[in-house]
Amino acid sequence: MTTTSRTKRPTIRDVAAKAGVSKSLVSLVYSAPQTVSEYRKQLVMKAADELGFSPNFLARSLAAETGTFIGILVADLHNPLFAQIVDQVRSALEAKGEYSFMTSAMLSDGAGSQILDSRTVSALIDLRPKSVLVVGSIPEIHQLSALPESVSIVVASAIPEGLSRATTVRSNDETGMRLLIEHLIENGHQRIAHISFEDGAVSQSRREAYKAVMAEKGLAKYIQIQLASAATETAGFEAASNLVNSKSAPTAITAYNDLLAIGAQGAISGDIAVVGYDNTFLADLRQISLTSIDPANIEIANKAAQLLVEKPSEPIKKGKTFLLEPRLVIRRSSKSSTSLKAVR
Repeated sequence: MTTTSRTKRPTIRDVAAKAGVSKSLVSLVYSAPQTVSEYRKQLVMKAADELGFSPNFLARSLAAETGTFIGILVADLHNPLFAQIVDQVRSALEAKGEYSFMTSAMLSDGAGSQILDSRTVSALIDLRPKSVLVVGSIPEIHQLSALPESVSIVVASAIPEGLSRATTVRSNDETGMRLLIEHLIENGHQRIAHISFEDGAVSQSRREAYKAVMAEKGLAKYIQIQLASAATETAGFEAASNLVNSKSAPTAITAYNDLLAIGAQGAISGDIAVVGYDNTFLADLRQISLTSIDPANIEIANKAAQLLVEKPSEPIKKGKTFLLEPRLVIRRSSKSSTSLKAVR
């Protein structure tokens, strides 16, 4: 046996010959396994395993008339909220026999700011995915409009500004902010401030919801919004420091997300309640114990996976928004000494 023959990569034809089936059947096992009987599927998979064969999904996608994989673009790989959604989506797609390819949509510039990685977005478009998931807010999302109309675009936990054809799955921000503010009011708070990220439609949505609920509860005079330069722990610390050192320091702080709220915790005393949004695993750490809104991440991920694999029968389905109902998770961070009622 020559070196060339020993190192030659097995092909789909080799698998078909070993399994005693057609090349087209082997192709179906990898592209549409739900259409193949379990017996034949196992026959092909056994042959592939013995040969050491693994399909090149990206090459097949370029060669096929329709894409063979689902592309996933993530706004921020450091955000645990997005990581949870991506993990669940990929598991759900795997269970449906779908192959996914995930990459970050952002990169850091020389100044440490996050900017869109246009080359990565263009590469994903060139690879011809069958559908695309965007997790989180990315700037210039309209670039994805270069994808064929037949390619479904689903956006999870964000609002796709400039891409009206995208289907959105996200938390109901008004309900979430209402749950937080009502919880704080029940514990005796009126001077409730809000730390918000200055960019993005979701942060604006939660900011507007905060103002609307405060006004509805007769607390309009206590509305106080502190804009942070980024949705990070460091920015949350700086924003909370400004609030507590102001002439009208709040007794409670709501934050756009958990990272801002965790940063705020480091800048306050135990007399100020802090609540977050996203209910990431960080919020549940004993030393943090952050009251937060669970935006129904698992449900968001499962709904997104469903939308990615199904083909809408009507064009009107494109651009639809699915709002999922969040729930309040109470922990120690909202049990300040100023509370009039004990949280049990």
